[in-house]
Amino acid sequence: MSFLTNIFGRKKDYSDSIKVLNKSAFSSAISNKKVQLIDVRTPNEFTNGHIGNAVNVDFFKSATFVSYFEKLDISKPVYLYCRSGARSRKAAHKLVDMGFKEIYDLQGGYSKW
Repeated sequence: MSFLTNIFGRKKDYSDSIKVLNKSAFSSAISNKKVQLIDVRTPNEFTNGHIGNAVNVDFFKSATFVSYFEKLDISKPVYLYCRSGARSRKAAHKLVDMGFKEIYDLQGGYSKW
């Protein structure tokens, strides 16, 4: 290990827990199943259109975001999306830090849906 790694620690590897799925794979994964499907956009964005059965949990409301996910089953997969994929990627990283092991992120977000 390098000196800097000893001081700052290793950068967390999220690739084992987070999978980015294209529209087709994401759609197949959430269809006909009761899944933890979360839209991390703002309530206004959610109101203007969302994927059916999604729950809106605004990523920008940090306390509410954490509180909501603390109530979910971390042993079950979580499916995330936002507008373009940036917020959901950040949300996915936060979920890994909270102990979630299986997270699926919609590639390109709702704009590609």
